[in-house]
Amino acid sequence: MQPRALSPASREQALRALRDSATGGEPLDVLVIGGGVTGAGTALDAATRGLSTAIVEAQDWASGTSQWSTKLVHGGLRYLQMLDFKLVHEALTERGLLLKTLAPHLVKPMPFLIPLEHRVWQRAYYGAGVTLYDLLANIMPGRRALPIHQHTTRGGLSKQFPDLRHDTAIGAVKYYDATVDDARLVSTLVRTAHTYGAHAASRTEVVRVVKDEHGTAIGAELADLETGERFEARARHIINCTGVWTDDVSDLADTDGGLNVLASKGIHLVIPRERIQGTSGLFLQTEKSVLFFIPWSRYWILGTTDTPWELDRQNPVATAADIDYVLDHANAVLKTTLTRDDVVAGMPVCGRCSSPAPRRAPTRRRSAGSTPSPARCPASPSSVAASSRPTASWPRTPSTSPSAVAPRSCPASPTRSRCSALWARPRCAAGCPRCASSSAGPSR
Repeated sequence: MQPRALSPASREQALRALRDSATGGEPLDVLVIGGGVTGAGTALDAATRGLSTAIVEAQDWASGTSQWSTKLVHGGLRYLQMLDFKLVHEALTERGLLLKTLAPHLVKPMPFLIPLEHRVWQRAYYGAGVTLYDLLANIMPGRRALPIHQHTTRGGLSKQFPDLRHDTAIGAVKYYDATVDDARLVSTLVRTAHTYGAHAASRTEVVRVVKDEHGTAIGAELADLETGERFEARARHIINCTGVWTDDVSDLADTDGGLNVLASKGIHLVIPRERIQGTSGLFLQTEKSVLFFIPWSRYWILGTTDTPWELDRQNPVATAADIDYVLDHANAVLKTTLTRDDVVAGMPVCGRCSSPAPRRAPTRRRSAGSTPSPARCPASPSSVAASSRPTASWPRTPSTSPSAVAPRSCPASPTRSRCSALWARPRCAAGCPRCASSSAGPSR
């Protein structure tokens, strides 16, 4: 299948299809709100199932949380401490798929070191943790995507990360995760969804959720932010994938969807590569969270923090206290001393914590999704790259199941639903043109 570009012409075509859905044309099967990694994955999943799909984004693709991530596709090593084995296995499986099949041009292996200060209990503790991490990754069928972990001595640690203070370190555990070009991954997903027939319109904001006389969501009023034009679109199902804006969209539908979403801010500092000598990433635990040193092109990315954020969610900023916090923790373990003059940029990201209403305590990274009744407008606030594909898969509820909107049949196997070439299994019969093109991963 020939990839289709995202262009001004394709955007106009998408806007036309959205208008036609409310002016005598057939309603769309699915309208996805939000152009981050979860929204893009949801649109791709729906489009490759044969559903007429549109995705709208108020700004540009990946303009929110999805472009300011830690640049990692990882299983969540710290979630093993919470004994959330299912989440870690799911994320590691997705990591393997991204590395081997879906996006090997965007997701690359990266070694990380966990410095050890105690010869016996720390080596046993972290060694057991990364061994379990590797075992959960090994459950995925097929060849391993990454090497298994290794133990290194103080000399090996010094050779791989010369600028790390070694006065107390007795060695390290070396394990592997992956880095990702997050914004390109999102744009690739959107483009692939468009190639499979989804209508994609950026700079298109949802300003109102349209309901029928029974209070069921049947569409949305959209604003073209390029021209100021407002128009309505109709869809059988509306999926809210707006991250920290989940509550705002839910308010438009007069429902909370069973979720309360709190904005939290994490920052990353961008440091020139030559300021820190090291060839591997570094993973350290702090009193509040974790501290990553991540090699990224000509720079290091250092972070992150985790603090509440109640100001502009579109443009969070790194405060002096945030910068000093990361620099202080970095300088505590480095031979060199980093100052504010070394900071090329601060990358603040406005993340979110979700919880069932009315309780507002943070939960773990796993995205929460629900279907408010009677409006068919499920919320999916996750924007974690490693979990975006299973998150984007259809929630199996009566009102949002693909079977509820009668997907068109696969041309090669008319008795089965049209396959999802990338993001849904099982696939159709052998010879399906969609399945045959799936092995190459997303259109690039």
